[in-house]
Amino acid sequence: MAIFVHEGDLPEGLSFGNSVAVDTETMGLIPSRDRLCVVQLSAGDGHAHLVTFPSHVSYSAPNLCKLLADRDVLKIFHYGRADMAFIRAYLGVTCTPVYCTKIASRLARTNAPSHSLAPLCRDLLGITLNKEQQCTDWGTGTLTEEQQVYAASDVLYLHALKEKLDAILEREGRDALAEPCFAFLPYRVELDLAGWPETDIFAHH
Repeated sequence: MAIFVHEGDLPEGLSFGNSVAVDTETMGLIPSRDRLCVVQLSAGDGHAHLVTFPSHVSYSAPNLCKLLADRDVLKIFHYGRADMAFIRAYLGVTCTPVYCTKIASRLARTNAPSHSLAPLCRDLLGITLNKEQQCTDWGTGTLTEEQQVYAASDVLYLHALKEKLDAILEREGRDALAEPCFAFLPYRVELDLAGWPETDIFAHH
């Protein structure tokens, strides 16, 4: 595994093929209050690229934004709703098309007690993730080696998880349900950012 750290943007000309795993690290869970600190990316090749945003760096990031906005590149997330909201709020990009391994797991693995990334990697890939760095300070501008490894692990296995989950979705006849759910995610993000984060607009009351 190789981890590459870039401040403020991706290097020009860097290619991730037709799909890229994406994750973020932030200073909290509310985009209007908490700052975007890191965007992690992987082509599924065992390498991870971390784009850091120290407080003195702008969020222009043209190369990163171009990749995230590219409609010919599938963006693979785990709980994309949260990551996409921060990307939309800070980078001004609506990510599409997208795939969310958490949504896929909820549809495919209805017998599973948890759909978080760590148990998903354990159950489907036999990989144990160390989540100790999850709540560390991501806003310092300088990532520790432990933080780099943690951030990379959030994207390194998403391609493999997608492959496993797609097979289950197809086997159980739920792949046709998954696709429109993924397609709706950008709109769910817009609802979150516009003030409907906890409201189910499809509910009767």
